[in-house]
Amino acid sequence: MEQAAERGWRGSAELWLEGAHVLLVEGGVEAVKIGALADRLGLSRTSFYWHFADREALLAALVQRWRATNTAALVARIEAPAATVTEAILGLFDAWVDPGLFDSRAEFAMRTWALTDPSVARALAEEDAHRIAALTALFLRHGVPPVQADTRARTVYLTQVGYIALRSDEDFETRMARIPEYVLVFTGLAPSAAEVAAFRARHAVRSAAPEDR
Repeated sequence: MEQAAERGWRGSAELWLEGAHVLLVEGGVEAVKIGALADRLGLSRTSFYWHFADREALLAALVQRWRATNTAALVARIEAPAATVTEAILGLFDAWVDPGLFDSRAEFAMRTWALTDPSVARALAEEDAHRIAALTALFLRHGVPPVQADTRARTVYLTQVGYIALRSDEDFETRMARIPEYVLVFTGLAPSAAEVAAFRARHAVRSAAPEDR
């Protein structure tokens, strides 16, 4: 520890990874370069190599980070206990309304990256399949027949992917107003007033924030 202190602070692997994530979101994978990252963090290029073997190792860690955050957040919401299928879908919507749960900018960056990198495309296909399987299981738990469960799962998921791919820009209250109708479209059932009220209550802080209006 004393020797490391004498040589100066090299940051941590998580710090370098977080910095790389910001560069990826802001400028795509081409922007994730060791020199640019070191400059952004105010650290030396050589410090990077204490944590990662090379740029490829950093990029692999970025893919793993995305798997462990966005997919994990979605699956956690999908598998949360719910009394009705409409309540379950509203629970999933928590992730897509709250950027603290699901990072849509990172999702867009990953999908763009996958267009030019076969290994990332494979990872993306695996995560898409994982997420759709989890959604299908959600519908099956609530008594939806298998073929319909698969179709509804794909409708839910691909709609949100479309939002991300098109970088759809709608203000927070507009999206919130559409939520009950989306639940009806996706499940064939209207959510109860109590379910909608509970959903809105969970997001009341964002609803009140000036930047969301």
